[in-house]
Amino acid sequence: MSTTQAPQVHGRQPDDTGAFGWLRALGPRGRRAFGGAFGGYALDSYDYFTLPLSMVAISAYFSLDNGQTGLLTTVTLVVSAIGGVLAGILADRMGRVKALMITVITYAVFTVLCGFAPNYETLLVFRALQGLGFGGEWAVGAILVAEYASAKHRGRTLGAVQSAWAAGWALAVLVYTLVFHFLDPDTAWRVMFWTGALPALLIVYIRRNVSDAPHAEELRRTSSERGSFTAVFRKDLLRVTLFATLLSTGVQGGYYTLATWVPTYLKTERGLTVVGTGSYLAFLISGAFVGYLTGGYLTDRIGRKNNIALFAALSAAGILAYTNIPSGANGLLLVLGFPLGFCMSAIFSGFGSYLSELYPAAVRGTGQGFTYNSGRAVGAFLPTLVGFLSDSWGVGGALVLGAAGYALAALALTGLPETRGKELT
Repeated sequence: MSTTQAPQVHGRQPDDTGAFGWLRALGPRGRRAFGGAFGGYALDSYDYFTLPLSMVAISAYFSLDNGQTGLLTTVTLVVSAIGGVLAGILADRMGRVKALMITVITYAVFTVLCGFAPNYETLLVFRALQGLGFGGEWAVGAILVAEYASAKHRGRTLGAVQSAWAAGWALAVLVYTLVFHFLDPDTAWRVMFWTGALPALLIVYIRRNVSDAPHAEELRRTSSERGSFTAVFRKDLLRVTLFATLLSTGVQGGYYTLATWVPTYLKTERGLTVVGTGSYLAFLISGAFVGYLTGGYLTDRIGRKNNIALFAALSAAGILAYTNIPSGANGLLLVLGFPLGFCMSAIFSGFGSYLSELYPAAVRGTGQGFTYNSGRAVGAFLPTLVGFLSDSWGVGGALVLGAAGYALAALALTGLPETRGKELT
């Protein structure tokens, strides 16, 4: 199917070249799907960051060492692999919208329950179960929007969906700053988790307004292998599945190492207060938001692989620079937060479009859910490793392991095809 045929099939206008042409090209139904996916991913991000932002208080409350604290993040990300695979299979068997609602409800319920945890072990279990919903939301939401988007605009459209992560992160930092400013830390971390009930409100919008893309839904329903887990390992897809998983492992290992430990690094090694930490994170998050949008534009202009390779190199360099700033030079730390957030987020902008384009409609949810979340699960061991090594290396010293993740991602690209301009089938 050519790009020029897309308006008749999908109701899009792919030749719209204005600043928001990608949004107009989605059409009314596509824009509602975009709203649901954006909101779901923003609140997914919000619920995820309730833990990293509260880790110092949680560690003190339960008397944890850095290894135990890091395990809270790792178990979330490891179980997210299971959630991602299950959500992908559900998306291929039940449809994208139904699977999206299930994932949102799951991560909201278990985030709230974390706030009631009486001990470390219970918190670990609830956080793991939160990972089931957390792992599936992005893959399902990204596919839902990708199937409405034209090949011409798909990169920047999915980059805009990715920017929701920064929006949710920013909201979490704002709430964290207020909650920890006015409440005792022993109470504040619980309140942070209780605010994770917010995503439940999104379900009402999704149920009333969002539907699957008609053309993709028809292809999914008429396929005999829809939702088949083994299909993503068949001969013609095996190489793609293996290298896409390796790519996800490297990128997410680097990202979650920083997302998990930078707040702790700013407090314990740079001596910043709660408000000070929020200010520094604001620069990091602002860079992330701009990075998502810029990366989405570049992935359409220079290609999926070139965009990922470029920002893998820049992210690795940014980590090394950020963690080697001399003591007392906190002003430079503030300034470097923006480009670091920019690079580590721009690399993700092409993921939604790239992984969607690597798989046919019948197994698109399964393939994207498996590769993205399995990579996240394996990469999740880097935050735990940082936690254990930080006792001897310091948090800042151990954070450089994130650079190794980006090197792995660049290597994985050698085994994957370029898909820019590809129509979804």
